[in-house]
Amino acid sequence: MPQVPLDELKDYIGKELGHSDWLTIDQSRVDHFAECTGDHQFIHVDPEKARQTPFGGTIAHGFLSLSLLPQLMEDLMVVPQGTKMAVNYGLDSLRFIQPVRVGSRVRLHATLLDAHEKNPGQWLLKTRAEMQIEGAEKPAYIAQSLALCFV
Repeated sequence: MPQVPLDELKDYIGKELGHSDWLTIDQSRVDHFAECTGDHQFIHVDPEKARQTPFGGTIAHGFLSLSLLPQLMEDLMVVPQGTKMAVNYGLDSLRFIQPVRVGSRVRLHATLLDAHEKNPGQWLLKTRAEMQIEGAEKPAYIAQSLALCFV
């Protein structure tokens, strides 16, 4: 994560942080997520049965797509200089707009919405995170993600 001096952090508010690299969502990833979460709904893990749905095949779990946020945000997110660690602080909002079909490529687009010192040495950053699907008009989701940075 790029680190910026505290006196420059506010300059990033409202600015786009860019896009992550593209990541392919394959059936193996979806199957592993199903194993980890116990969510084996056919729309995710049964390609044959899922072909009969309006999606025409398997789709990623919404929470699988969301779980990729930290990985895809890694090179985009700016944090205060001297940050020793950053932890997930939750979400202010989340909307799943459209499903991610298995075989699709996704990337994250991020914009810093807010940065303030919550407690001494703790900076709360709010980022608008939009998971884009290659070739699709609408994103998979739009979230306001929160990260707490310890300086």
